[in-house]
Amino acid sequence: HLNTHFRTEENIHNGCQYEDQATLFNFVVKQGNGVKGLIDSGMSCVPQPFVQPLSERIATPHARTCEAAQPIDLSQLDGPRHKEVSKQITEAAATLGFFQVVNHGVSVELLELLKTSAHKFFAQPPEKKAIYLKEVSPSKLVKYGTSFVPEKEKAIEWKDYVSMLYTNDHEVLQHWPPQCREVALDFLKSSMAMVERVVEVLMEDVGVRLEEERMNRLMGTKMVNMNYYPTCPSPELTIGVGRHSDMGMLTVLLQDGIGGLYVKLDNGDWAEIPPLDGALVINVGDTLQILSNGKYKSAEHRVRTTNFGSRVSVPIFTAPNPSEKIGPLPEVVKHDGVARYKELLFQDYMNNFFGQPHDGKKSLDFARAD
Repeated sequence: HLNTHFRTEENIHNGCQYEDQATLFNFVVKQGNGVKGLIDSGMSCVPQPFVQPLSERIATPHARTCEAAQPIDLSQLDGPRHKEVSKQITEAAATLGFFQVVNHGVSVELLELLKTSAHKFFAQPPEKKAIYLKEVSPSKLVKYGTSFVPEKEKAIEWKDYVSMLYTNDHEVLQHWPPQCREVALDFLKSSMAMVERVVEVLMEDVGVRLEEERMNRLMGTKMVNMNYYPTCPSPELTIGVGRHSDMGMLTVLLQDGIGGLYVKLDNGDWAEIPPLDGALVINVGDTLQILSNGKYKSAEHRVRTTNFGSRVSVPIFTAPNPSEKIGPLPEVVKHDGVARYKELLFQDYMNNFFGQPHDGKKSLDFARAD
């Protein structure tokens, strides 16, 4: 094992160097070739800017799988098992912050189409994707890039993505990339009833009924991302996505069969959320942790890379309107006797979140009550 370790370290020092880091950064990030462009150019090892500090590396592909391996059957919310299923949802949200669902109302055909269209988008020549780079994108709704905030990160994440913001159907069908807009929009629309249902169940358990208008404001920002994690020659040196929690209400995620999504357990260990055919992964975001005054846990998670295939995943992020105030809900504070978070404008929370590299759940400190 040590041998391979030294070999890899050696590779980094000879022949794996781009002339210099700036050239590499320009090629990958600024010109929009992405990590996929590196691999397509025949690079057979991991360049230095992608090598993670030891503390961030994901040691083993054989981590334990967790409770989320047992999916929750959402169709049973409408039957005699309503109470039991509601309890499964609230317990998962209060402990792991992650669960998987089946019979969720999104057709399996659509899920397959989503994976195919993600591969189709990323298979395009770099110049076709680079038109959506933040600086030049023809629309504020679409952004393509690599990593999270590559300008500020110690090591770049091994991931390319395209991010598509929802405003209304008409604009979306005009501006989202043609390779995936119809399917991505279908995915978003066929998931929303399920997401709202899950939020209702979670709120009911803390004694809150959100009227429709407030629900719409708390879920007013909707975004579909397509993530692409190219095959990596030395997965043990890189990460696909660093440790973070999501900033919104709930995230719905379609992952393909390759796996590599890890969630942090209370004892500090990491466990894998195994890919399940036809299932969707749901995780709690910071906003829901704040609203519930800490009862529901936004899950800290990350993604490892693999050397046996390019992985795609498609998350839907739901978050409040930027102009919405978020804070612990009065009913919950009354019950708890203390507000653990302060009230703030979601726009401010968002600016803070996107202004820093991924660092676990540090983003939540911004909202803690003093």
